[in-house]
Amino acid sequence: MKNTYLYIFCLSLLTLGSCSLETEPLTQQTEGNFYKDAADAYTALVGCYDGMQVATGGAGKGVPVVTEIMSDDCFGGTGNSDKYDYAAIDEFDISRAPAEVDMFNDNWIAYYKALYRCNVLLSKMDQIDWGKDPSLRNTYESETKFIRAYLYFEMVRLWGNIPLLTAPSTENVPQAAPEEVYKLIAEDLVFASNNLPSVAYNATVSGRVTKWAAKSLLGRVFLYYTGYYGKGDLAGVVTKAQALGHLEDVVASSGHGLLDDFSTLWPAASVDKYAGESNREVVFSIKYTFTSDYDGNTDGNHWLVMFGMREFSSYPYGRGWGVTVNSKLWNAYAANDTRRVSTMIGITEEKIPFTKINNQREYTGYYNKKYSPMVDRNGVDMPIVLGSQFWDISQYQDYTVLRYADVLLMAAELGSGSAQGYFDQVRRRAYKAAFTSIPVTQDNIMNERHLEFALEGIRYWDLLRQGVSKAATSIAETATVLNGGAQATKTISAGNIEKTKGLQQIPNTQITLSNGVLKQNAGW
Repeated sequence: MKNTYLYIFCLSLLTLGSCSLETEPLTQQTEGNFYKDAADAYTALVGCYDGMQVATGGAGKGVPVVTEIMSDDCFGGTGNSDKYDYAAIDEFDISRAPAEVDMFNDNWIAYYKALYRCNVLLSKMDQIDWGKDPSLRNTYESETKFIRAYLYFEMVRLWGNIPLLTAPSTENVPQAAPEEVYKLIAEDLVFASNNLPSVAYNATVSGRVTKWAAKSLLGRVFLYYTGYYGKGDLAGVVTKAQALGHLEDVVASSGHGLLDDFSTLWPAASVDKYAGESNREVVFSIKYTFTSDYDGNTDGNHWLVMFGMREFSSYPYGRGWGVTVNSKLWNAYAANDTRRVSTMIGITEEKIPFTKINNQREYTGYYNKKYSPMVDRNGVDMPIVLGSQFWDISQYQDYTVLRYADVLLMAAELGSGSAQGYFDQVRRRAYKAAFTSIPVTQDNIMNERHLEFALEGIRYWDLLRQGVSKAATSIAETATVLNGGAQATKTISAGNIEKTKGLQQIPNTQITLSNGVLKQNAGW
């Protein structure tokens, strides 16, 4: 899936401005001679996966990085002489970088390109000759709808107010009410949940959407929408009981399970013991390779480098641009919780001779270990070892979107009759012989989610779905950091988070090109 390309459907800089169908020189296929049979449909489906891969890993600011910076677990960091765009995101304050009015423009473009591909393929389903296996239609349609749902979910959480397109279109339409977007997301995921085959995880292709991925994402969407918007169901489509039922089905029938050793989920935390990209705990991941270049190949994980130690490598950890981890996260773990040393790189704790403090802004002594660039024992960046020419854009660790541990904790939160058992499974792995059972309460579940999924791009959304005020209170702080080696004060205001409702800036270019049809979010 990673290296296959379909012609790219182009949207103009404005999501909905004047645009014509364009193709890359990689193929001469056009709408006129394409979408004839199942082979064409498969190629188009691969194009949808590729669009999602680029939107989430190869274009603009990596959303997993952005969401960690917005949370209480990371600071914007980066170089001491860099511009302040990540500080503006971190502090929900455009005055920190007033010229940065297009911070997410590349993201916006890439998301809508990917959505365009999905909408085109979905519009062609009836004309395709499915041949001897008509069940392929349901499978490919389900996968495409999952991808569309995932893209819209990422966008609507980040921006809140976005144009909703359910068919290929270049019309300049206003932003939809969030409920309309969530209704489509819910309908797409229900379709995928009901129509994908019931195949155990070990018989599926890594990176392909499965029934279990659709059901798990449906649970996540339900919890976020009902929490953030204070609703009783998911846009009138999915009830709480139905959301729980989908998660229970994953537990009962998927074949997924927890790994015995938490550290083996993460390559930098386990090295030779790493369980691999396709281990049984991974319910869905976005795939990357080391083949990115500056000639249009964007298969790499471009955001991973942001989490690396600033311009410094120490086996097995590779260099990067220095988004830092708040020391509060280290202190949130009990000493006997095995997740702490698998989650964070501790400069002092691991006796790392870090020499680039003067180059680092908002230094705390901690970096992300779950998503860290890596080097071999000779200090050579792993993408270079594998044959890439570009260490920075060719990072290749997959992004794990959904883990089985999340399924267990979501089901517990939604009131499963097995809630205590699910909760204990996650904690027993973390504490091993030191495990003791504690009651399943909402507060305990949310705390456990924090410790289990820290630095995976989940924490911020878990805070925000408990209410903007809760998120603002949790994230706001005045901290002492080192900027270029000198002590400095870092301030994050609860008022800024309240003003923006936890949403991010809509790119100014998009607003301008829409002739004012698109409206900026409050606080930006």
